[in-house]
Amino acid sequence: MKEEIINLIASTLEISKDMINENTNLTKDLDLESLDLVDLVVAFEEKYGIEVLDEDIKNLQTVKDIIEYIEKKHV
Repeated sequence: MKEEIINLIASTLEISKDMINENTNLTKDLDLESLDLVDLVVAFEEKYGIEVLDEDIKNLQTVKDIIEYIEKKHV
Protein backbone atom coordinates (compact mmCIF):
# COMPACT_ATOMS: atom_id res chain seq x y z
CA MET A 1 0.00 0.00 0.00
CA LYS A 2 2.91 2.36 0.72
CA GLU A 3 4.09 2.46 -2.90
CA GLU A 4 0.53 2.84 -4.14
CA ILE A 5 -0.03 5.87 -1.88
CA ILE A 6 3.31 7.42 -2.85
CA ASN A 7 2.43 6.98 -6.54
CA LEU A 8 -0.98 8.57 -5.94
CA ILE A 9 0.59 11.55 -4.17
CA ALA A 10 3.15 11.98 -6.96
CA SER A 11 0.58 11.81 -9.74
CA THR A 12 -1.94 14.07 -7.95
CA LEU A 13 0.70 16.72 -7.20
CA GLU A 14 2.52 16.16 -10.52
CA ILE A 15 5.88 15.61 -8.87
CA SER A 16 8.49 12.85 -9.02
CA LYS A 17 7.85 9.95 -6.69
CA ASP A 18 11.58 10.08 -5.89
CA MET A 19 10.80 13.19 -3.81
CA ILE A 20 8.48 11.21 -1.54
CA ASN A 21 9.10 8.68 1.22
CA GLU A 22 7.35 7.71 4.46
CA ASN A 23 8.94 10.59 6.37
CA THR A 24 8.08 13.27 3.81
CA ASN A 25 6.21 16.13 5.46
CA LEU A 26 3.49 17.40 3.13
CA THR A 27 3.77 21.07 4.00
CA LYS A 28 7.43 21.40 4.94
CA ASP A 29 9.03 19.12 2.34
CA LEU A 30 6.55 19.42 -0.53
CA ASP A 31 5.32 22.99 0.12
CA LEU A 32 1.71 21.87 -0.10
CA GLU A 33 -0.91 24.56 0.06
CA SER A 34 -4.45 23.99 1.30
CA LEU A 35 -5.87 23.45 -2.20
CA ASP A 36 -3.20 20.82 -2.90
CA LEU A 37 -4.16 19.06 0.30
CA VAL A 38 -7.83 19.10 -0.71
CA ASP A 39 -6.89 17.53 -4.06
CA LEU A 40 -4.96 14.81 -2.24
CA VAL A 41 -7.80 14.09 0.17
CA VAL A 42 -10.26 13.79 -2.72
CA ALA A 43 -7.87 11.41 -4.51
CA PHE A 44 -7.57 9.23 -1.37
CA GLU A 45 -11.33 9.21 -0.87
CA GLU A 46 -11.98 8.19 -4.47
CA LYS A 47 -9.20 5.60 -4.66
CA TYR A 48 -9.91 3.87 -1.35
CA GLY A 49 -13.64 4.51 -0.89
CA ILE A 50 -13.11 6.26 2.43
CA GLU A 51 -14.23 9.55 3.93
CA VAL A 52 -11.49 11.75 5.38
CA LEU A 53 -13.06 13.88 8.07
CA ASP A 54 -12.16 17.57 8.16
CA GLU A 55 -10.88 17.28 11.71
CA ASP A 56 -8.56 14.43 10.67
CA ILE A 57 -6.88 16.35 7.85
CA LYS A 58 -4.76 18.42 10.24
CA ASN A 59 -3.25 15.20 11.62
CA LEU A 60 -2.07 14.01 8.21
CA GLN A 61 1.32 15.67 8.28
CA THR A 62 3.57 12.98 6.78
CA VAL A 63 3.21 10.24 4.21
CA LYS A 64 3.42 7.73 7.08
CA ASP A 65 0.45 9.46 8.76
CA ILE A 66 -1.53 9.07 5.53
CA ILE A 67 -0.60 5.40 5.13
CA GLU A 68 -1.64 4.60 8.71
CA TYR A 69 -4.88 6.58 8.38
CA ILE A 70 -5.88 4.87 5.14
CA GLU A 71 -4.98 1.43 6.50
CA LYS A 72 -7.30 2.04 9.48
CA LYS A 73 -10.16 3.37 7.36
CA HIS A 74 -9.83 1.05 4.35
CA VAL A 75 -10.89 -2.37 5.51
